[in-house]
Amino acid sequence: MAPGLNVNSLEFKLPDLGEGLTEAEITRWLVQVGDVVAVDQPVVEVETAKALVEVPCPYGGVVTARFGEEGAEMPVGAPLLTVAVGAPAGDAATAPAPEEPAERALRAAAAEESSGNVLVGYGTAAAPARRRRVRSAGPVTQPTPKPAAQPVVPQGHAAGPSETSAPGTLPRADGPIPVISPLVRKLARENGVELRELTGTGPEGLITRADVETAIAVERTVAHVAVPTHPPVGAVSEEERVASVGAEDRYPLTGIRGLVADKMSRSRREIPEATCWVDADATELLAARAAMNAAVKEGDGQKISLLALFARISVAALARYPMLNSTVDMEAREVVRLADVHVGFAAQTDRGLVVPVVRNANTRTTDSVNTELIRLTEAARDGKLTPGELTGGTFTLNNYGVFGVDGSTPIINHPEAAMLGVGRIVPKPWVHQGELAVRHVVQLSLTFDHRVCDGGTAGGFLRFVADCVEQPAVLLRAV
Repeated sequence: MAPGLNVNSLEFKLPDLGEGLTEAEITRWLVQVGDVVAVDQPVVEVETAKALVEVPCPYGGVVTARFGEEGAEMPVGAPLLTVAVGAPAGDAATAPAPEEPAERALRAAAAEESSGNVLVGYGTAAAPARRRRVRSAGPVTQPTPKPAAQPVVPQGHAAGPSETSAPGTLPRADGPIPVISPLVRKLARENGVELRELTGTGPEGLITRADVETAIAVERTVAHVAVPTHPPVGAVSEEERVASVGAEDRYPLTGIRGLVADKMSRSRREIPEATCWVDADATELLAARAAMNAAVKEGDGQKISLLALFARISVAALARYPMLNSTVDMEAREVVRLADVHVGFAAQTDRGLVVPVVRNANTRTTDSVNTELIRLTEAARDGKLTPGELTGGTFTLNNYGVFGVDGSTPIINHPEAAMLGVGRIVPKPWVHQGELAVRHVVQLSLTFDHRVCDGGTAGGFLRFVADCVEQPAVLLRAV
């Protein structure tokens, strides 16, 4: 006689995918009803206002229902699918194994107050999923199709046992691995990191994302990743979104376009911004960049971009004028001066405008900033930026010169306090050393929050940036 089953149905809800995101659109289901899924296996691909994200399921078992069709928008906390998990009843009678540190950490995380809809690695701690008893045998009837969140369950499907463990337990092949985050395990798996060989720095030896990233950094060599020419899976062209209504064309403000609309509107409502600008002779900067790149041997690294040089100049300027690396807390009526400099840069992609963030730019070398800019740009084009790579900026660099324009008065990326704009670099007549000459000239603009500083500070910042562009040796004083 087959052993009895202890089967539960666990409901997996759409987690909190990042700061400020309240909904996501299902672009592609990766599993079908009846499929057996493993712990941390991606089950659905969703498009948020910031990125395409593959959502891993924290449970292992049999998919018994899916909620929502491809193309449907789901709010955070809405059910995505249900998974039948279970184990032979005889196993339940055996004495429980000693609780490991990672298991205790998981219990503690589940006990804390939280939203209950969090993708581990972003947001608050995750709450335990709601459990419902289901029968171990017998057909699951086909429900009458209903709009919105009615699950689709095939007729005659029975919830069976899963080869994986119930949620809250860790693998026990050679003892549990002290890691509870699906994203940490996914990051390790994608980069070939053996978690059993790592020593965790988290509470009671818990392996954290930082531990895995450190292991990757030790072994990884910088390699240029080819950018695919095809658009991201699930991307919908602007033309496909447009719906004709009489003589008008209307399209919804959703996805990235909706996020940009909300954020720009909020910035204009709350920030009293002002802009100053100056022309600068960039001839010497171009010569310095050419000398840097000429010294790079094949295989030694990547050539330095102008964007990396402007980012490095901006960091040096912020060290002199730190008030521009601030944010305003109007509830407390305080200006918060930030210690770390996280430089965002505007990147135009097929999905719209995104602002990836180079973290801790103030501690990086020019080469390190350049490498990170290349990595983030490729990820943006592929639609693979994570919410963590799109949030947390303290200062933004906007190179609108790539569009062939000289100047702009951009809107500040809320809640930051300033944005440096860089126009195109073009040959122009210029008085150089008392004589008229053709020089490469760039227009620089600084848009700043007038609450954090006055024009003198903004003007001093922009003048220092222009001096560094005209005489790159000025930067040597800060090295």
